[in-house]
Amino acid sequence: MKKFIIILAAVLSATVFTAPAHSVMKKVGQTGLQFLKVDMAARAAAMGGAFSMVGDDASAMFYNPAGIGRMQHKFDFFSGRTLWIADINYTAAGIVKDFGEWGAVGVNAVYCDYGDIIGTQVASNKKGYERTGTVEVGAYAVGLSYAKSLTDMFTLGGSVKYTGQHLGSSVIVAGGTANENKMNALAFDFGTIFYPGFESLRVGMSINNFSADIKYFDEAFQLPLTFRIGAAMDVLDIFGKHDNPLLIAVDALHPRDYTERVHVGGEFLYKNMIALRAGYKFNYDEEGLTAGIGLKYALSGVYVKLDYSYGDLGVFETVSRFALGISLQ
Repeated sequence: MKKFIIILAAVLSATVFTAPAHSVMKKVGQTGLQFLKVDMAARAAAMGGAFSMVGDDASAMFYNPAGIGRMQHKFDFFSGRTLWIADINYTAAGIVKDFGEWGAVGVNAVYCDYGDIIGTQVASNKKGYERTGTVEVGAYAVGLSYAKSLTDMFTLGGSVKYTGQHLGSSVIVAGGTANENKMNALAFDFGTIFYPGFESLRVGMSINNFSADIKYFDEAFQLPLTFRIGAAMDVLDIFGKHDNPLLIAVDALHPRDYTERVHVGGEFLYKNMIALRAGYKFNYDEEGLTAGIGLKYALSGVYVKLDYSYGDLGVFETVSRFALGISLQ
């Protein structure tokens, strides 16, 4: 077991220190539907997105679907709101039901509100254009997830989701017909979680947004496929029994449209009621420091969770997220 821990630490450390060295090889502009990469859960965002081995409720479906196979409750509901840059807002929700030895099944959805966008077209006036009204734009994803613990040590899960985007209509040739800029596609997520037997340590992997090429007209593009390996552990376990866990998590990412990245996060839970969180995202142009707080309250078998996160986006200033969760025994 000691050898396993040493190897894992070496791999994650090597990823942390080598990621900046590869930053000159950025692969930007190669994928679409970028909203599929945005953190939808306030708890996850507060921990720097290091959540692939942490999530064990409905919010896990947006990171590693295997997480819902480790739920501590029979039913879980999640809803979140992300106040993104440029008046863009994301709304996410999910419901999971645990069917015991049959596994856990969940449904989830994300809707993107891009705000009001004014359409224009070429005109023979002084300005050279005229307004055509508000352009209807938006994006969405709806998914179905399933996970099951095959043993006490190993859990796997998967999701299939239907995603799409509408960017209004356009006229390519003056006087021609308007073309609707719409697309949709099926995408798949897959993940595993493994407990090697050392305290609360878990390790695993996830693959998100696997799909075929998609296109609007002639130009094809891909979804933001991302491969993750992660580890998480309550580091106070090594000191024996305790009431206030300190969870540390690390995710190493290999995205299709960028170089390798690393997410690191922590969560201190006091009296199973108040959670303090912080994290950092390495090898990002703007994103970096994150922080947040969570509150949990139990009443007659009903658990209510409220979460808030803050993220620093550099020149884009800050991003706030809010989330509500309800769990039933």
